[in-house]
Amino acid sequence: MKTFRLLPLTIALGAALALPAQAQSLLELFESARTYDAAYQSARAQYDANLYKSEQAKAAILPTVNLTAGASSSQLQTTLPANVADRNYENRNYGLSASQPLYRPANKASYEQGKKTAELAAAQLTAAEQDLIVRVSQGYFDVLASQDSLTFVKAQKTAVAEQLASAKRNFEVGTATITDTREAQARYDLVTAQEIAAENDLRVKRLALDQLVGKSATEPKPLIPASSLPELLPANVSTWVQQSQEVHPSIKQTQIALDIARLETQKAEAGHKPTLDLTANYSDNRNINGTSVSSTDSRANNTSIGLSFTLPLFAGFATQNRIKETLSLEEKARADLEAAQRNVAQGTRTAYFGVVSGLSQVKALEAAEASSQSALDANKLGYQVGVRINIDVLNSQSQLFQTKRDLAKARYDVLVGGLKLRQANGTLKADDLNSVNALLVK
Repeated sequence: MKTFRLLPLTIALGAALALPAQAQSLLELFESARTYDAAYQSARAQYDANLYKSEQAKAAILPTVNLTAGASSSQLQTTLPANVADRNYENRNYGLSASQPLYRPANKASYEQGKKTAELAAAQLTAAEQDLIVRVSQGYFDVLASQDSLTFVKAQKTAVAEQLASAKRNFEVGTATITDTREAQARYDLVTAQEIAAENDLRVKRLALDQLVGKSATEPKPLIPASSLPELLPANVSTWVQQSQEVHPSIKQTQIALDIARLETQKAEAGHKPTLDLTANYSDNRNINGTSVSSTDSRANNTSIGLSFTLPLFAGFATQNRIKETLSLEEKARADLEAAQRNVAQGTRTAYFGVVSGLSQVKALEAAEASSQSALDANKLGYQVGVRINIDVLNSQSQLFQTKRDLAKARYDVLVGGLKLRQANGTLKADDLNSVNALLVK
């Protein structure tokens, strides 16, 4: 009688998925990446630099004060018919000057641009953080998917090895042909090659995650078995798109760029406008031992306060052409904003339907997993009673393990897809990792 022995899948998977003592959660690895990832640190440094740059713009509307000082020593030689007279004298002076802009439209526009630069820096940092969240999550679940793939391949290898042993025994007792043995051997060799590839893929995925988070030998915690995936809320693509138009970092950046371009036009138009400054000066000039024309010590103090008014009359048409240039750049910024809004809307729709499709795929694969298990059981029974051949059992085994692997990956893709959807519409925050982290083994 033909025999068939298959190691229970639950035992094989349970041993392979045993949780390491030092396994890290998604939140733990994200916090590590936030302090290590070079791209995010670069964005953080750029953010700080832009904040300081925005503060510099305040100088355009604040007073300026300058202190000057000087000292000199001279020797005067006078030659007369009767004698030659030498005399040394010194000059010491210092001055204090101050100026406060009263009406300078260009300076006011520069100050407003500085404030917009701070808003732009915040939007850029938000985009960098969202990108880091997605990269860490993708790397995290890539490792889990590779681990599952290797686990399923090993379990399939064990099952094929059992089938190969069964075929050999049946051939020895004359109840099966050599074909069964060769088919099982070919499938065993194929699975062995797949195991080698899966081990290498896991090694590469681990190295990528290690480099991202700045840790060695990272061990991501797996998902809780049979955990329910979170629902997609709100279940309306229009709501997601509407949110994206209000908060997405790239739309904010292009909107701020348009505001800055408008202010640049105001600066250019200020080239035709007058300027008015309040000025104040104080100076002290001392002559010790006189000067070249006097031998008497002297001291002069001078204090002045006034207004400085300037009215541009003609600058060789430079101002007119500058205005035309800034208007063209303003139109470009407006077009960039429109393009960003369209791209974000399209990206949000694509990400939304990707998650919807992923959830449907998970349900379909869950049904396929049950069907594949039933097909394997039927083929196993048919092989035992002689109505099925060895290749039928091998194909059923392959289909079951492939379905399990696809199902595991589909679940990971849905979780990462949910984060990418929030990134696509600009609402992704670090707190969104909490709901994903809650699905991991504690």
